[in-house]
Amino acid sequence: MSIPVAPWAAGIGLGALGLAGLCLGTPFVAPQDLLTGDAVAGVVVWELRVPRVLVGLAGGAAIGAAGLLLQESLRNPLAVPEMIGVSTGAALAVGVCVVWALPVPFPLYPVMGLLGAVAGGLLTLAAARAARTAGGVLLVGAAVSSAIQALLLAVMATADRLQYDMLFRYLVGSLSGLMWEQAGRTLPWLAAALPLVVLCVPALGLLRLGDDAAASLGSRVHRARLGVLTVAALLVGCVTGPCGPVAWVGLLAPLLARRLRPRADARTWLPWSAAFGALVTLAADLAARLAFAPVETPLGAWTALAGVVAAAVLVRRA
Repeated sequence: MSIPVAPWAAGIGLGALGLAGLCLGTPFVAPQDLLTGDAVAGVVVWELRVPRVLVGLAGGAAIGAAGLLLQESLRNPLAVPEMIGVSTGAALAVGVCVVWALPVPFPLYPVMGLLGAVAGGLLTLAAARAARTAGGVLLVGAAVSSAIQALLLAVMATADRLQYDMLFRYLVGSLSGLMWEQAGRTLPWLAAALPLVVLCVPALGLLRLGDDAAASLGSRVHRARLGVLTVAALLVGCVTGPCGPVAWVGLLAPLLARRLRPRADARTWLPWSAAFGALVTLAADLAARLAFAPVETPLGAWTALAGVVAAAVLVRRA
């Protein structure tokens, strides 16, 4: 009986990246000192690095799964979470709070980001009700995202230098500064969304056949597509709220999953998209922390770099 290599390799990779995320940085904490180190090391690891690794792991998996849900429901391998208004909605909400000095405490900014993400996703879903085809839904989402992006640029044009600097890291995407408070607001939502993701799998199988074939089999195509888009918006919104827009993970992870199992279907690709999303996010976060240490670069810059290069290679080979 042969032992599947890929699941073991993915598990070892996630474990290695998680361990590196706990140990590497300033100060360096040896693996054997994670449980028995001094008080300073304990605070750094358990209060700063553990929630950061957990959010990176769960958030990357959520964005990878959301990317597959979008691509399969819209039958377009280039559909990305950034095109459904969720990421830009979160960025606009936080931008308005900072620039217009709304009476919102700084620790509640991630909550405002989550509310903005949900609002952007709902706006896209409401506009998409008029679109009866997969391509039409994607075009509506792109139009809504562009409109929200234009509003964000208008808000940022009125910001001063200090406000602009505060917004920059969030708008590019970062896990910096995440603690248990932010993790406690993010992880329960992602856990609650997991059963909804599983329920989407049968709908993806029907939508992949095409609208006419799915309708002939008794599926309400428009409702099924909107339901899948709602779940994808919830997944991305939960991550964008505390972390900001983390670009390209939703495109790269499904591409890697299809490359690994080219003859499979959404049921097989979904867990692999989640695994690759977590791997890419954790690896990019390590690069963001260590590449120019002690200066920390934005996570989104590294995910975008990896996504552009890998997606170009994979699409060219395909």
